[in-house]
Amino acid sequence: MLDVQKDYQSKLVSADEAVKCVKSGDWVDYSLAFTIPIDLDAALAKRLPELEDIKIRSGITSTPRKVLEADTTGEHLTYMDWHWTGYIRKMIKQGSKNIYFEPNLYRNMPMNYRKNIHVDVAMITTTPMNDKGYFNFSITNSATQAILDAADIVIVEVNKNLPWVYGVKEDCVHISDVDFVVEGSNPPVPTLPAGGEASEIDKKVASFVVPEIVDGSTLQLGIGGMPNAIGAAIAESDLKDLGIHTEMLVDSYYDMFKAGKITNKCKNIDKGRGVFGFAQGSSDLYEWARENPGLMSAPIDYCNDPYIMSQNDNMMSINNCIEMDLFGQICAEASGTRQLSGTGGQLDFLTGAHMSKGGKAFICMSSAFTDKKTGETKSRIVPRMKEGSITTDPRNQAMYIVTEYGIVNLAGKSTWEIAENLISIAHPKTQDGLVEEAEKMNIWRRSNKR
Repeated sequence: MLDVQKDYQSKLVSADEAVKCVKSGDWVDYSLAFTIPIDLDAALAKRLPELEDIKIRSGITSTPRKVLEADTTGEHLTYMDWHWTGYIRKMIKQGSKNIYFEPNLYRNMPMNYRKNIHVDVAMITTTPMNDKGYFNFSITNSATQAILDAADIVIVEVNKNLPWVYGVKEDCVHISDVDFVVEGSNPPVPTLPAGGEASEIDKKVASFVVPEIVDGSTLQLGIGGMPNAIGAAIAESDLKDLGIHTEMLVDSYYDMFKAGKITNKCKNIDKGRGVFGFAQGSSDLYEWARENPGLMSAPIDYCNDPYIMSQNDNMMSINNCIEMDLFGQICAEASGTRQLSGTGGQLDFLTGAHMSKGGKAFICMSSAFTDKKTGETKSRIVPRMKEGSITTDPRNQAMYIVTEYGIVNLAGKSTWEIAENLISIAHPKTQDGLVEEAEKMNIWRRSNKR
């Protein structure tokens, strides 16, 4: 019988010792979000000058990475990120030449690791080992197990401040499957700053979305201020017996729980339990997730699987976007060729909500923005996507679109109906120009109304 404590001690090394296993040319994986390793990252950064062609994959890199600050030219390191954040955009703006985007439909990430991606060294942060020999993935389940399955060498960096979070499956790794253990410096778990006061536009958009939600609905909220504002409006509403099935667990869910809105008792799958792929938010959110049988982490190919989520009736998906064109194509991740974030699970949940009995998928945005250089009002609803723009969601998956000027349902509509509906909720200053462009593209019918 394996003595887990003896095995643990035999594998316990310093961060500097652990990263000696990394060789020039290796592919290293950091996992993602707030369980990206801290001490191992710093140790690897110190080794970079003696290494060549190190390639690191990660995602949602929200806190500083020592390796990126140690090499901004690509002389030693290339960094690939699945979903860009403000930190990544800042590093590129400051001149980093070695950061690249890795396109990804989030639900496919575990499959990609198991079928298409090889990892030489995986470095992840976990909770301390329990007496049975297991390290818990805590607030980041996502694709962690798939990353470890693809790796030749597995290093865990223990952080005693991470909460143990129960999982639907694939929420732990056993000491027998670990090559090195590093007892880290135990920094506080990073948090996201509290969102500011919702804008009047956010509140107006929420006023259109909340009435579409029914008691017993299961909710997915995307990343961003607008979904959070809608979550706050739900917390103040008369809705009840709501459920959670989401990729990202955020403070809006905790606010709804405290307001008595979350019970999960009307769910058809994982009844009585909220399901999420990873969590980012306040320390209160993490404490809510700690050893809570009512919250379960799940691998992303489970919680983002449209067939899984659609088993819940009234699945409600609430996300935002940057712009969309008059054909109904939605961009939520880039401005032209300039990458801003990533596809994430938006298309996953758009699809699953479509499939759910009574389900609805909402894409929300302000109708326009002010150009900082010219002061001009520019529409987020555009005739055509910019050259090189990325289509996050195809036009045949668009459903409810919401601005501060209204809500329309594009599902099942023809091209002229899509154009008419979108122009009806565009900023009034931009509508005439949009009609002219729609006419040129032959998607405006003579009897259309604005």
